[in-house]
Amino acid sequence: MKNTVEQFKTQASKVTADLRHRGLIQTALGKYEVQRDRRKSAFQSWESARQIAAETKWEAIQSLDKHLMEFAGKLEARGTRVHWASTAQQARDIILGIIQAKKARCVIKSKAMTAEEIHLNEAMEKAGFEVVESDLGEYIVQLRKEPPYHIVFPAMHLTRGEISDLFHRELGSAPTESPEELTMIARRALRRKYIQADVGITGANFAIAETGMVSITENEGNARLSAALPKTMISLLGIEKILPRLSDLALFLPMLATAGAGQTITCYNSFYSGPRRPGECDGPEEYHVVLLDNRRTELLADAEQRDALHCIRCGACLNVCPIYRNVGGHTYGTTYSGPIGSVITPHLRGLQDWKHLSSASSLCGACTETCPVKINLHHHLLHNRRNAATEKPARLEKLAFSLFATVVNTPSLYRLAGFFGRILQPAHRWIKGTWMDPLRPWTQTRELAPLAPRSFRHHWRARR
Repeated sequence: MKNTVEQFKTQASKVTADLRHRGLIQTALGKYEVQRDRRKSAFQSWESARQIAAETKWEAIQSLDKHLMEFAGKLEARGTRVHWASTAQQARDIILGIIQAKKARCVIKSKAMTAEEIHLNEAMEKAGFEVVESDLGEYIVQLRKEPPYHIVFPAMHLTRGEISDLFHRELGSAPTESPEELTMIARRALRRKYIQADVGITGANFAIAETGMVSITENEGNARLSAALPKTMISLLGIEKILPRLSDLALFLPMLATAGAGQTITCYNSFYSGPRRPGECDGPEEYHVVLLDNRRTELLADAEQRDALHCIRCGACLNVCPIYRNVGGHTYGTTYSGPIGSVITPHLRGLQDWKHLSSASSLCGACTETCPVKINLHHHLLHNRRNAATEKPARLEKLAFSLFATVVNTPSLYRLAGFFGRILQPAHRWIKGTWMDPLRPWTQTRELAPLAPRSFRHHWRARR
């Protein structure tokens, strides 16, 4: 089995060579940029909004313990069961325990990246439960038996024709390339599942400490049905989703819609704070909230990088990243792709196994510039590189750089290296890219800049 680095390199080579696939992504993200910029112009000052959002998230994360206790206490006062999960395994066990206690057969689930993070679907299916994704994009990739391609747009890599073929094969529908007809095909299949489901599972976009409410933002209404129709509802969310006040959403909801999808406001914004009360016509009889740590507190303890917990999962950094645009979402091999994934995955899943993601970056800073909560993403990629090298130094590389430093700081050695370099340069053309080439890791994908026929020192001496 290939390790994570080899898998990344293999998949990246495959996707970057697929010009059709890259064209689809470039076209989709190009349209997104037009809509995003149009919506940003509606803000009185987008930069001021970013600053306020960053300060609000800083306040939330700096006092995370206090806000979490306030959030949990107000939920429990309304009859909600709050569960604390330190690890992915604990979260899976808690959710499976709830489902088994209800003797459920079918689970309907709305979009939740935390569920992808802990591999919840696989655990439920292994335990014998039928699990159906209700978000259209998530439903499509579930039928294809593959993970989401993007944090916000799970099926953005697929064409209408590919989706039509998938529905024809899996659902027995007639071929069509009409978006409306494809949507109705999925709707007919999913409506039955809402009625049959015993348990509904949701994620969360924000958790409001002041009121003890879970805020869910969506464009299809599927999360509302997943919450309203089954008798038992479970919300799984990371502890970093907290916001101090309900009024904070006046900024965060339009900001999430603008940065995430180029919308003024998302179609459906719902709040959940407890099970159905007497006299209410719908809602779950039982409500459970699972608060997931899964190494987030370790990131919280890192004063240098804890602002990565400010992320609102808008996907804006993915949309502008030149690496993501060329290698695609599946290449990263982990739940969170793009710049934010490259920053937090080494913290969540192990620095040495995932350090290569922090090197898969141009360090252009586009991600930092676009982040609505001003996370210093490209600097954090450098921090990860430094931490990985400090934790487990590359001995040969360290030796090479030490020799290089010695040469460039010793004039006589530098002149000697230039002299031999000019002599050996023509010979290098014959072995370039082969196993005999000592510079092969560089020359496999890059041209080696030719050395000047004469050094600057030689030119200077000639002029005098």
